[in-house]
Amino acid sequence: MVEILIGSNFKRWKQDIEFALGIVDMDLALREDEPVRPNDQNIVDQKAHYARWEKSNRLSLIAMKRSIAEHLISGLPYAKQFLEAVGERYRVSDKAEAGNLLSKLTDMRYDVAIGIREFILKMVHIQSKLKAHEIVISENYIVHHALNVLPAKFSHIKTAYSA
Repeated sequence: MVEILIGSNFKRWKQDIEFALGIVDMDLALREDEPVRPNDQNIVDQKAHYARWEKSNRLSLIAMKRSIAEHLISGLPYAKQFLEAVGERYRVSDKAEAGNLLSKLTDMRYDVAIGIREFILKMVHIQSKLKAHEIVISENYIVHHALNVLPAKFSHIKTAYSA
């Protein structure tokens, strides 16, 4: 099932659309540009290929338009162009997401309710998300940041790590 595109989920939405259309073999219009329109002189294979592409394009557009907010629907006639146009709109939100992840990482504070292990795993999870945005945070930074934000009662851990 393809979830509705809301902005912060563009990558997942695109993967879901490509998978859903690929699984039913309707992704031809996403993989290829429009072929030459057939005429009386074209051979039967070209006419059949164009018919498959045209059906793929129509169904791809319907699938994409059904799974995005109405204000994003544009009049582009080709599924491939439509997908690229939606991607361009969300390229900016991709940068915003990276900024939010960086803020989340630097603002993280230890929460007794989740424990040390979960706290560190959250930091590593954010680190891996940033890596997907081509922002590499070293493991040393993660360790030092985690140690620095731990409360004083964990001084024995800080001392053990420093030694």
